[in-house]
Amino acid sequence: MTEAQGGVRGWAAARKGHLSRLRFTSLRLRLVVVFGLVALTAAVSASGIAYWLNREAVLTRTQDAVLGDFKQAMQTRAGTLPPHPTQDELQHTAGQMANSSQRFSVLLVAQDPGGKTVYGSSGGLDGFSLRDVPKSLRAAVNKKQQVDSGNKDAYHLYWQRVVDHGTPYLVAGTRVIDGGATGYMLKSLEPEAKDLNSLAWSLGIATGLALVGSALLAQAAASTVLKPVQRLGAAARRLGEGKLDTRLRVSGTDELADLSRTFNYAAEALEKRVEDMAARDEASRRFVADMSHELRTPLTAITAVTEILEEELEAESGSMDPMIEPAVRLVVSETRRLNDLVENLMEVTRFDAGTARLVLDDVDLADQITACIDARAWLDAVDLDAERGIHARVDPRRLDVILANLIGNALKHGGSPVRVSVRPSDADSGEGAQIVIAVRDHGPGIPEDVLPHVFDRFYKASASRPRSEGSGLGLSIALENAHIHGGEITAANSPDGGAVFTLRLPRDASALTEESEKDTGKNGNAS
Repeated sequence: MTEAQGGVRGWAAARKGHLSRLRFTSLRLRLVVVFGLVALTAAVSASGIAYWLNREAVLTRTQDAVLGDFKQAMQTRAGTLPPHPTQDELQHTAGQMANSSQRFSVLLVAQDPGGKTVYGSSGGLDGFSLRDVPKSLRAAVNKKQQVDSGNKDAYHLYWQRVVDHGTPYLVAGTRVIDGGATGYMLKSLEPEAKDLNSLAWSLGIATGLALVGSALLAQAAASTVLKPVQRLGAAARRLGEGKLDTRLRVSGTDELADLSRTFNYAAEALEKRVEDMAARDEASRRFVADMSHELRTPLTAITAVTEILEEELEAESGSMDPMIEPAVRLVVSETRRLNDLVENLMEVTRFDAGTARLVLDDVDLADQITACIDARAWLDAVDLDAERGIHARVDPRRLDVILANLIGNALKHGGSPVRVSVRPSDADSGEGAQIVIAVRDHGPGIPEDVLPHVFDRFYKASASRPRSEGSGLGLSIALENAHIHGGEITAANSPDGGAVFTLRLPRDASALTEESEKDTGKNGNAS
């Protein structure tokens, strides 16, 4: 049973692949079909015309020969009979007439001296009788014509083609002019029909060969015409994969050659544009990195001074002049903000340059979140729902950055209490195991028009929330840290009110780190 199922699956897969190839080469198929239809139409038309012309020629030649012999026999044989012959005379004369080279059957009809109608048959074809002659032909033969200057004979020779039990026959009849016997002739056209059937088969075979030849010719023409198109499609796919140095070899002056030249011009312009954009992006990243690095030195000195000023503010001696105390507090606050901004800019620069790396360690998530909350004095404002023993192999520093940004954002904009919950995902085993950390606040929620932009850099929803003291990079940096772990962060509104940020991380980011290092090695070798 298993082997049978496997055979059915294999047949289905092969059939699907064949159909996909047919769809892939639909233009080729259309060309072959059009060539085939044109060739079939031309071959059928030519064969039909040839068959009709040969048929008429064969039948006319046979008919003229038979009717000529019959007419001559009526004149030389039946014309010598007395006006009222006996049946024996008719029978003898009919036999003589039938001995013609055309081998037809003869039936003579006359009236004997007693006025009785007598018949004389050559006896061929199972006895040729008057019943075998169509009534219309008999009426035409016995009808006497008016003799005048345009018609010298009172009776004429008439003929008709009939089919009896599938066999074609030629039937003819006439009367002796000066009275006497009426003669009928029956000639089988079966030999001619066989010859015509052979001709039809030959023309049919020729039509089939012409159809096959046209299909082969169409295939060759399609291959010649479509090969540049296929090369163009392959080049377009390589260009779409990022291989901007892809070019087509151009030969000839036809429309396909013009299309290939246009593709090369477009690829060259695209490569130049991408190189310019990459150079500008690199220059921009270098500028941000250099600026951040240069700012760190003066910021270090300023931070040291602000720390001394902050100690003076907190001193109980009251040495700080009350008039300048608000200005000092503003300087301390803004210096911290500037310091955080510089650090965030340097982190963003590392992400953009692709130099950010994970330093993995096995951590208990409950302990990690507790340490993050405790370090920032948020224990009273955060409700933690996490069981001990849920471990993950992550970068503790980057996870702390993610949690600090999500929880801090919830406290600033949503209000306490903030609930942080940790749970394994449904796929809690195997390589696809994940952990889910949800941070929910009890604020007004996030407006629908703001949700798509909450992770954008420097984005602040000032119209719907109080002015933020942050730089607008916190959630963006949190998302980048989740991505480098192979995870994701989503933002939504809870049905019960408030915003919910959901962090999904793999239980073990080692595999992702190894793949990243392999890719980096390949890129380094390639460069």
